[in-house]
Amino acid sequence: MNHNTPLSPRPLRHLSDVQLRVLTTAQLRSQGVSPADINAQCRPGGTWQQLLPGVYLLRPGPATSEERLHAVLLYAARSPAAEPAVPAQPGAGEPHAPQRYTDAMITGLAALALHRFSSAPPLLSLDRIDVLVPRLRRLRSTGCVRIVRTPAMPEPQQITGIPVAPVPRALADAVADLADAGVVRRLLTEAVRGGHCEPAAVVKELTQARLLSRPHVVDAVDSLLAEGRAIAEDRLYRMVHEHGLPDPVWNVDLRLPGGPHLGGLDAYWPDHAVALELDTRAPRQDEDAMWSEYARKREHLERLGITVVHITPKKLRDSMEQQATVVRTALMASADRDPAAYVVVLPR
Repeated sequence: MNHNTPLSPRPLRHLSDVQLRVLTTAQLRSQGVSPADINAQCRPGGTWQQLLPGVYLLRPGPATSEERLHAVLLYAARSPAAEPAVPAQPGAGEPHAPQRYTDAMITGLAALALHRFSSAPPLLSLDRIDVLVPRLRRLRSTGCVRIVRTPAMPEPQQITGIPVAPVPRALADAVADLADAGVVRRLLTEAVRGGHCEPAAVVKELTQARLLSRPHVVDAVDSLLAEGRAIAEDRLYRMVHEHGLPDPVWNVDLRLPGGPHLGGLDAYWPDHAVALELDTRAPRQDEDAMWSEYARKREHLERLGITVVHITPKKLRDSMEQQATVVRTALMASADRDPAAYVVVLPR
Protein backbone atom coordinates (compact mmCIF):
# COMPACT_ATOMS: atom_id res chain seq x y z
CA MET A 1 0.00 0.00 0.00
CA ASN A 2 1.32 3.45 -0.92
CA HIS A 3 0.67 5.59 2.17
CA ASN A 4 1.18 8.82 0.21
CA THR A 5 -2.18 8.14 -1.44
CA PRO A 6 -4.36 6.19 1.02
CA LEU A 7 -6.81 3.94 -0.74
CA SER A 8 -10.07 2.61 0.60
CA PRO A 9 -13.46 1.39 -0.49
CA ARG A 10 -14.63 4.79 0.92
CA PRO A 11 -12.59 7.38 -1.06
CA LEU A 12 -12.60 10.92 0.33
CA ARG A 13 -14.03 12.48 -2.83
CA HIS A 14 -15.88 15.12 -0.83
CA LEU A 15 -12.56 16.71 0.16
CA SER A 16 -10.54 19.26 -1.79
CA ASP A 17 -6.97 18.57 -2.89
CA VAL A 18 -5.62 20.45 0.13
CA GLN A 19 -7.92 18.55 2.48
CA LEU A 20 -6.72 15.26 0.96
CA ARG A 21 -3.19 16.26 1.97
CA VAL A 22 -4.16 17.27 5.53
CA LEU A 23 -5.96 14.50 7.40
CA THR A 24 -6.65 13.41 10.96
CA THR A 25 -5.79 10.12 12.58
CA ALA A 26 -9.48 9.15 12.42
CA GLN A 27 -9.71 9.93 8.70
CA LEU A 28 -6.56 7.93 7.95
CA ARG A 29 -7.77 4.99 10.00
CA SER A 30 -11.07 5.05 8.13
CA GLN A 31 -8.99 4.51 4.99
CA GLY A 32 -7.23 1.48 6.48
CA VAL A 33 -4.04 3.26 7.59
CA SER A 34 -2.92 1.90 10.97
CA PRO A 35 -1.21 3.95 13.70
CA ALA A 36 1.98 2.00 13.02
CA ASP A 37 1.83 2.98 9.33
CA ILE A 38 1.31 6.63 10.32
CA ASN A 39 4.29 6.55 12.68
CA ALA A 40 6.46 4.93 10.00
CA GLN A 41 5.60 7.59 7.44
CA CYS A 42 6.31 10.41 9.95
CA ARG A 43 9.79 9.23 10.93
CA PRO A 44 12.76 11.45 10.00
CA GLY A 45 13.16 11.25 6.25
CA GLY A 46 9.58 10.03 5.86
CA THR A 47 7.10 11.44 3.36
CA TRP A 48 4.50 12.55 5.92
CA GLN A 49 4.70 14.93 8.87
CA GLN A 50 2.62 15.66 11.95
CA LEU A 51 1.47 19.29 11.92
CA LEU A 52 -0.56 19.17 15.13
CA PRO A 53 -1.67 16.47 17.57
CA GLY A 54 -3.69 14.00 15.53
CA VAL A 55 -3.33 16.01 12.29
CA TYR A 56 -0.93 15.05 9.48
CA LEU A 57 0.34 16.55 6.24
CA LEU A 58 0.77 13.78 3.65
CA ARG A 59 3.81 15.26 1.95
CA PRO A 60 7.25 16.56 2.95
CA GLY A 61 8.26 20.20 3.05
CA PRO A 62 6.80 23.31 4.73
CA ALA A 63 3.01 23.52 4.92
CA THR A 64 1.29 26.18 2.84
CA SER A 65 -0.93 28.76 4.50
CA GLU A 66 -4.03 26.90 3.29
CA GLU A 67 -2.72 23.60 4.65
CA ARG A 68 -2.01 25.23 8.02
CA LEU A 69 -5.54 26.66 8.17
CA HIS A 70 -7.14 23.29 7.49
CA ALA A 71 -4.83 21.62 10.01
CA VAL A 72 -5.82 24.15 12.69
CA LEU A 73 -9.51 23.59 11.97
CA LEU A 74 -9.15 19.81 11.99
CA TYR A 75 -7.42 20.04 15.36
CA ALA A 76 -10.04 22.37 16.87
CA ALA A 77 -13.26 21.10 15.28
CA ARG A 78 -15.59 18.93 17.30
CA SER A 79 -14.14 15.47 17.78
CA PRO A 80 -15.20 12.50 15.63
CA ALA A 81 -16.95 11.05 18.70
CA ALA A 82 -19.47 13.88 18.47
CA GLU A 83 -19.65 14.06 14.69
CA PRO A 84 -18.07 11.85 12.03
CA ALA A 85 -14.80 13.22 10.73
CA VAL A 86 -15.75 12.01 7.26
CA PRO A 87 -19.12 13.35 6.04
CA ALA A 88 -21.29 11.37 3.66
CA GLN A 89 -19.86 11.04 0.18
CA PRO A 90 -21.56 13.18 -2.50
CA GLY A 91 -23.25 11.48 -5.43
CA ALA A 92 -21.37 10.74 -8.60
CA GLY A 93 -20.60 13.78 -10.68
CA GLU A 94 -21.14 16.28 -7.83
CA PRO A 95 -18.43 18.88 -7.14
CA HIS A 96 -16.28 18.60 -4.04
CA ALA A 97 -18.26 19.63 -0.96
CA PRO A 98 -16.34 21.53 1.74
CA GLN A 99 -15.20 19.74 4.86
CA ARG A 100 -17.52 20.49 7.77
CA TYR A 101 -15.70 22.04 10.70
CA THR A 102 -18.15 21.89 13.59
CA ASP A 103 -17.76 24.41 16.42
CA ALA A 104 -14.55 25.98 15.10
CA MET A 105 -13.70 28.98 12.93
CA ILE A 106 -10.62 31.06 12.13
CA THR A 107 -10.49 34.41 13.94
CA GLY A 108 -8.00 37.14 14.83
CA LEU A 109 -5.33 38.31 12.40
CA ALA A 110 -5.60 35.17 10.26
CA ALA A 111 -9.30 35.85 9.75
CA LEU A 112 -8.61 39.48 8.83
CA ALA A 113 -6.04 38.30 6.28
CA LEU A 114 -8.71 36.01 4.80
CA HIS A 115 -11.10 39.00 4.72
CA ARG A 116 -8.35 40.66 2.61
CA PHE A 117 -7.29 43.35 5.07
CA SER A 118 -4.19 45.04 3.65
CA SER A 119 -3.16 46.07 7.18
CA ALA A 120 -3.17 42.45 8.41
CA PRO A 121 0.06 40.45 8.03
CA PRO A 122 0.20 37.69 5.39
CA LEU A 123 -0.96 34.28 6.58
CA LEU A 124 2.44 32.64 6.12
CA SER A 125 4.08 35.24 8.37
CA LEU A 126 1.83 34.41 11.34
CA ASP A 127 3.42 32.24 14.00
CA ARG A 128 0.00 31.54 15.49
CA ILE A 129 -3.46 31.10 14.02
CA ASP A 130 -6.37 31.97 16.29
CA VAL A 131 -9.32 29.59 16.22
CA LEU A 132 -12.64 30.37 17.91
CA VAL A 133 -14.38 27.56 19.80
CA PRO A 134 -17.23 27.32 22.32
CA ARG A 135 -16.23 28.15 25.87
CA LEU A 136 -16.77 24.63 27.22
CA ARG A 137 -14.69 22.81 24.60
CA ARG A 138 -11.77 20.96 26.18
CA LEU A 139 -8.86 22.06 24.01
CA ARG A 140 -5.48 23.62 24.60
CA SER A 141 -3.35 25.91 22.51
CA THR A 142 -0.45 24.07 20.90
CA GLY A 143 2.01 24.60 18.06
CA CYS A 144 0.64 27.25 15.72
CA VAL A 145 -2.86 27.07 17.25
CA ARG A 146 -4.14 29.59 19.77
CA ILE A 147 -7.52 28.62 21.19
CA VAL A 148 -9.94 31.53 21.70
CA ARG A 149 -13.10 30.72 23.64
CA THR A 150 -16.52 32.33 23.49
CA PRO A 151 -19.84 31.69 25.25
CA ALA A 152 -21.72 32.23 21.97
CA MET A 153 -20.33 31.31 18.55
CA PRO A 154 -21.09 33.83 15.78
CA GLU A 155 -22.28 32.70 12.37
CA PRO A 156 -19.13 32.06 10.33
CA GLN A 157 -18.49 33.34 6.84
CA GLN A 158 -17.18 30.82 4.34
CA ILE A 159 -14.06 32.02 2.52
CA THR A 160 -12.58 29.49 0.07
CA GLY A 161 -14.21 26.71 2.06
CA ILE A 162 -12.85 27.92 5.39
CA PRO A 163 -15.18 29.09 8.20
CA VAL A 164 -14.07 32.55 9.25
CA ALA A 165 -15.31 34.77 12.06
CA PRO A 166 -17.18 37.94 11.00
CA VAL A 167 -14.97 41.03 10.83
CA PRO A 168 -16.10 42.65 14.13
CA ARG A 169 -15.40 39.47 16.11
CA ALA A 170 -12.11 38.84 14.30
CA LEU A 171 -11.04 42.42 15.04
CA ALA A 172 -11.78 42.06 18.76
CA ASP A 173 -9.81 38.82 18.95
CA ALA A 174 -6.89 40.40 17.07
CA VAL A 175 -6.88 43.59 19.15
CA ALA A 176 -6.90 41.57 22.38
CA ASP A 177 -3.38 40.41 21.53
CA LEU A 178 -1.97 43.68 20.10
CA ALA A 179 -0.13 46.39 22.02
CA ASP A 180 0.90 48.51 19.01
CA ALA A 181 -1.47 51.51 18.89
CA GLY A 182 -0.68 52.20 15.23
CA VAL A 183 -1.53 48.65 14.15
CA VAL A 184 -4.78 48.68 16.12
CA ARG A 185 -5.81 52.02 14.60
CA ARG A 186 -5.01 50.86 11.05
CA LEU A 187 -7.03 47.66 11.47
CA LEU A 188 -10.08 49.43 12.89
CA THR A 189 -9.95 52.17 10.28
CA GLU A 190 -9.68 49.70 7.41
CA ALA A 191 -12.70 47.80 8.74
CA VAL A 192 -14.88 50.87 8.27
CA ARG A 193 -13.16 52.54 5.31
CA GLY A 194 -13.10 49.25 3.41
CA GLY A 195 -16.83 48.72 3.94
CA HIS A 196 -16.38 45.53 5.98
CA CYS A 197 -18.65 46.64 8.84
CA GLU A 198 -20.05 49.63 10.72
CA PRO A 199 -18.25 51.20 13.71
CA ALA A 200 -21.03 50.29 16.15
CA ALA A 201 -20.55 46.57 15.44
CA VAL A 202 -16.81 46.84 16.15
CA VAL A 203 -17.28 48.84 19.34
CA LYS A 204 -19.88 46.35 20.56
CA GLU A 205 -17.42 43.46 20.18
CA LEU A 206 -14.60 45.44 21.81
CA THR A 207 -16.91 46.28 24.71
CA GLN A 208 -17.95 42.66 25.19
CA ALA A 209 -14.26 41.67 25.13
CA ARG A 210 -13.56 44.30 27.84
CA LEU A 211 -10.89 45.95 25.73
CA LEU A 212 -12.02 49.57 26.16
CA SER A 213 -10.04 49.88 29.39
CA ARG A 214 -6.87 49.99 27.29
CA PRO A 215 -5.90 53.58 26.37
CA HIS A 216 -4.49 52.70 22.93
CA VAL A 217 -7.74 50.89 22.06
CA VAL A 218 -9.87 53.82 23.23
CA ASP A 219 -7.81 56.19 21.07
CA ALA A 220 -8.24 53.90 18.07
CA VAL A 221 -12.00 53.69 18.68
CA ASP A 222 -12.27 57.49 18.75
CA SER A 223 -10.55 57.60 15.34
CA LEU A 224 -12.83 54.78 14.15
CA LEU A 225 -15.99 56.65 15.16
CA ALA A 226 -14.80 59.84 13.49
CA GLU A 227 -14.02 57.87 10.33
CA GLY A 228 -17.38 56.12 10.43
CA ARG A 229 -19.29 59.34 10.90
CA ALA A 230 -17.47 61.02 8.00
CA ILE A 231 -18.31 58.08 5.72
CA ALA A 232 -21.96 58.09 6.83
CA GLU A 233 -22.26 61.84 6.22
CA ASP A 234 -20.75 61.43 2.75
CA ARG A 235 -23.32 58.73 1.96
CA LEU A 236 -26.08 61.02 3.24
CA TYR A 237 -24.96 63.82 0.89
CA ARG A 238 -24.87 61.32 -1.97
CA MET A 239 -28.36 60.06 -1.14
CA VAL A 240 -29.82 63.56 -1.30
CA HIS A 241 -28.18 64.48 -4.60
CA GLU A 242 -28.27 61.13 -6.42
CA HIS A 243 -31.93 60.52 -5.61
CA GLY A 244 -33.16 64.02 -6.42
CA LEU A 245 -34.21 65.13 -2.94
CA PRO A 246 -34.49 68.88 -2.25
CA ASP A 247 -31.45 70.36 -0.56
CA PRO A 248 -31.76 70.58 3.23
CA VAL A 249 -29.79 72.75 5.60
CA TRP A 250 -26.95 70.62 6.90
CA ASN A 251 -25.68 70.10 10.45
CA VAL A 252 -27.91 72.46 12.38
CA ASP A 253 -29.18 73.05 15.91
CA LEU A 254 -32.85 73.77 16.58
CA ARG A 255 -34.07 76.08 19.35
CA LEU A 256 -37.37 77.48 20.40
CA PRO A 257 -37.41 81.30 20.15
CA GLY A 258 -36.02 82.50 23.47
CA GLY A 259 -36.32 78.94 24.71
CA PRO A 260 -34.31 75.76 25.19
CA HIS A 261 -32.02 73.90 22.84
CA LEU A 262 -33.94 71.15 21.01
CA GLY A 263 -30.98 69.17 19.69
CA GLY A 264 -28.63 68.85 16.77
CA LEU A 265 -29.63 67.40 13.40
CA ASP A 266 -27.68 66.18 10.41
CA ALA A 267 -30.20 67.58 7.92
CA TYR A 268 -33.34 69.72 8.16
CA TRP A 269 -35.92 70.78 5.59
CA PRO A 270 -37.47 73.95 7.15
CA ASP A 271 -40.23 74.30 4.53
CA HIS A 272 -41.43 70.77 5.28
CA ALA A 273 -40.55 70.58 9.00
CA VAL A 274 -38.68 67.30 8.37
CA ALA A 275 -35.54 66.48 10.33
CA LEU A 276 -33.01 63.72 9.64
CA GLU A 277 -30.70 62.23 12.21
CA LEU A 278 -27.88 59.75 11.64
CA ASP A 279 -27.64 57.19 14.40
CA THR A 280 -23.90 56.82 14.91
CA ARG A 281 -24.11 55.84 18.55
CA ALA A 282 -21.31 53.70 19.89
CA PRO A 283 -22.44 51.18 22.50
CA ARG A 284 -19.70 52.00 24.98
CA GLN A 285 -22.10 53.10 27.66
CA ASP A 286 -25.53 51.94 28.73
CA GLU A 287 -27.28 51.43 25.40
CA ASP A 288 -30.77 51.76 26.89
CA ALA A 289 -29.89 55.14 28.40
CA MET A 290 -28.49 56.41 25.09
CA TRP A 291 -31.54 55.22 23.20
CA SER A 292 -33.80 56.96 25.75
CA GLU A 293 -31.99 60.23 25.04
CA TYR A 294 -32.58 59.80 21.30
CA ALA A 295 -36.23 58.91 21.91
CA ARG A 296 -36.81 61.95 24.16
CA LYS A 297 -35.42 64.32 21.54
CA ARG A 298 -37.52 62.71 18.82
CA GLU A 299 -40.71 62.89 20.90
CA HIS A 300 -40.07 66.55 21.76
CA LEU A 301 -39.59 67.51 18.11
CA GLU A 302 -42.63 65.56 16.97
CA ARG A 303 -44.79 67.27 19.61
CA LEU A 304 -43.77 70.51 17.89
CA GLY A 305 -44.96 69.11 14.55
CA ILE A 306 -41.50 68.22 13.20
CA THR A 307 -41.17 64.80 11.54
CA VAL A 308 -37.94 63.04 12.48
CA VAL A 309 -36.39 60.47 10.12
CA HIS A 310 -33.91 58.23 11.89
CA ILE A 311 -31.31 56.49 9.66
CA THR A 312 -28.40 54.23 10.61
CA PRO A 313 -25.13 54.18 8.65
CA LYS A 314 -25.75 50.50 7.86
CA LYS A 315 -29.10 51.28 6.22
CA LEU A 316 -27.46 54.06 4.21
CA ARG A 317 -24.80 51.64 3.04
CA ASP A 318 -27.06 48.68 2.27
CA SER A 319 -30.30 50.31 1.08
CA MET A 320 -29.69 53.93 0.10
CA GLU A 321 -32.57 54.02 -2.39
CA GLN A 322 -35.00 52.74 0.21
CA GLN A 323 -33.86 55.38 2.72
CA ALA A 324 -34.27 58.09 0.08
CA THR A 325 -37.86 56.87 -0.43
CA VAL A 326 -38.50 57.17 3.33
CA VAL A 327 -37.28 60.78 3.32
CA ARG A 328 -39.23 61.64 0.16
CA THR A 329 -42.40 60.20 1.67
CA ALA A 330 -41.93 62.32 4.81
CA LEU A 331 -41.41 65.45 2.71
CA MET A 332 -44.53 64.79 0.61
CA ALA A 333 -46.64 64.06 3.70
CA SER A 334 -45.81 67.47 5.19
CA ALA A 335 -48.50 69.10 3.02
CA ASP A 336 -51.16 67.11 4.88
CA ARG A 337 -49.93 67.99 8.38
CA ASP A 338 -50.75 70.96 10.57
CA PRO A 339 -48.04 73.66 10.46
CA ALA A 340 -45.17 72.98 12.82
CA ALA A 341 -44.20 75.31 15.63
CA TYR A 342 -41.72 78.02 14.72
CA VAL A 343 -38.15 77.08 15.58
CA VAL A 344 -34.85 78.86 15.19
CA VAL A 345 -32.33 77.07 12.97
CA LEU A 346 -28.67 77.67 13.85
CA PRO A 347 -25.47 76.21 12.36
CA ARG A 348 -23.98 73.46 14.51
